Amino acid sequence: MKKICTAITFVLLLTISAVYAQEQIDLRGKANQLYLSYNYANSAKIYLKLANGSKPKLKDLERLADCYEKINDYEAAENWYARVVQDSTASYDNLLRYGSVLKSNARYAEAKKVLQKYIIKVGPSKIIANEIAGCDSALVWMAKPTPHKIKNQRHINTPLAQFGVFVNKDKVYFVKESDGLSKTKYGRSGNPFLEIYNATGTENDSLKNPKIDPAKYNNNDLHTGPIISNKAGNVFYVTKTYEKKKGEVSKEQNKKYRTKNLELNIYTLDNGKWKVTPFPYNNVKKHSVGHASLSADEKTLYFVSDMDGGLGGTDIWYCILESDGTWGKPQNVGNSINTEGDEMFPNSAAENTLYFSTNGWPGMGELDIFSSTGNKNTWTKPINLRFPLNSTGDDFAFSTNGLTDLSSKGYLSSNRKDGMGNDDIYSFSYTQPKLILVLNGTVFNKKTNELLDNATVSLFANGRKLVAKQSSKVDGTFTFEIDRDLDYSVLGQKLAFYADSTVFTTKNLAETDTINLVLKLNPLFEVGKLIALKNILYNFDKDNIREDAAKILDELVLIMRDNPTLEIELGSHTDSRGVDIYNIDLSQRRAKSAVEYLIKRGIDRSRMIAKGYGETKLLNKCSNGVNCTVAEHQVNRRTEFKIMKY
Repeated sequence: MKKICTAITFVLLLTISAVYAQEQIDLRGKANQLYLSYNYANSAKIYLKLANGSKPKLKDLERLADCYEKINDYEAAENWYARVVQDSTASYDNLLRYGSVLKSNARYAEAKKVLQKYIIKVGPSKIIANEIAGCDSALVWMAKPTPHKIKNQRHINTPLAQFGVFVNKDKVYFVKESDGLSKTKYGRSGNPFLEIYNATGTENDSLKNPKIDPAKYNNNDLHTGPIISNKAGNVFYVTKTYEKKKGEVSKEQNKKYRTKNLELNIYTLDNGKWKVTPFPYNNVKKHSVGHASLSADEKTLYFVSDMDGGLGGTDIWYCILESDGTWGKPQNVGNSINTEGDEMFPNSAAENTLYFSTNGWPGMGELDIFSSTGNKNTWTKPINLRFPLNSTGDDFAFSTNGLTDLSSKGYLSSNRKDGMGNDDIYSFSYTQPKLILVLNGTVFNKKTNELLDNATVSLFANGRKLVAKQSSKVDGTFTFEIDRDLDYSVLGQKLAFYADSTVFTTKNLAETDTINLVLKLNPLFEVGKLIALKNILYNFDKDNIREDAAKILDELVLIMRDNPTLEIELGSHTDSRGVDIYNIDLSQRRAKSAVEYLIKRGIDRSRMIAKGYGETKLLNKCSNGVNCTVAEHQVNRRTEFKIMKY
């Protein structure tokens, strides 16, 4: 179910070049060509135009959702899959994809329902059972996170991708999309190709001073990395995209496409000069090889490949060092670790511990990090490292710098939502808190004052960093352990209710303390009910959606997405300044801009009406001729939605 395409920024799959002549094609044809060439970032832009038309085709909607999933924009993917699955002619496979992106957005209860619906339609399977088990486990793990502290390495992370830290003595290597100096871009992500960088490590685990590595392995215009070395630092194993024209050739829609697979190159320092030797089991015409890791004694080389004889998409393999210094024939580590899914990024640590990432065992998101003990093809059952080491996104390239004790420090890579853009590098440490602060809360129905169970309660720290999540109990209560000296927010959500949130801080609290709060969720679906969208404000005489307003409208997107029978009127209002008839026109344009925003987020335009009321429904005294402040006039420039049908 999970696609290896999630590894596009990890360099385990493919760089694709279409080998066909240019021709005159229409907009849809251009989108399809880009899509079939794996150029998802650019094809999404065109499919979005087609999807926003008056009569979009199901295939366009499916491919748009798929593009967003491929480029890791899971929120956009969720919105469009929610619309796709409402079409009675859509393939049931869309339920699988919808369930996958719901998991990636930490909506585990909803994902489980969608996956169970797929089972009803198609039948059970081991893969779906794993996905559902992952949903159940994630809810438990997020309700009580492990005591790991995760730190974004903001001195080296950028909006582009960086991942795969490897530390050897005082040298730190990692992989990064270049800073834009290269004109060559990778079609899948629309970003520059990957290269190997160096960084400087500090005592507090911060990585600084990123610089591109000057070594010869950074000499191509395709992906380079990740990289590892032996302990002596005189032999490097580098994953690279094969540069020449060889590769698999396939046909789709009477056009040929060449696939450039990955290969593993070995760089050896010989008399002060680097000698490059291809890994003997590369076969760029048939498969990829990459993501190398040496065992502690350096006599076993683990790597990832989709070569024949595997159990799934990509498997972890190993070779044993022969007496003549060559690597023996590849062997599969076996089904104790490998699955029908994709295993990648092995890291062989001390005490026979192997860390790796997979989407084939029950997990929280796309890729989760697991550990297992053993060697070669004998391993214990993998253990999920849980939240917050794992997240709703892709978590991979886990390194403890040779240590297995999880109280030690190390690095991992992730595209989790609190990052700086794409894949980011994080350091982690295990610290049991000395002081325990507790947050106790209760969720109520705002209209009836009844207690609400099964409300989803999310705890965020320092903005939108999700630190824990759980469901309210039968008595409406929830409890979180929280840390000192942080600013928090709590969000309560439940189907058929408008969300409620509140903020609090643990700064300047006593050594032990308890915070109590209440969330009141307003029932939504009463036909004719008018609900103000707080802080949907407009600049004077403007109709564009401000950045702060977009965040509020996104909450309405969630409501519309989760309740496909809901139809609304989006009403916009102006203040009294200006000519009355002009204000009617201005408010109509503002309402239309709000509707268009929701359409671009995947909501069917047939479910919404844009209505401009001008200055006919002022909220205060500021009518024509009345002297008011700028702030008083601002209150009247607003957008509301009214329930028309449910």
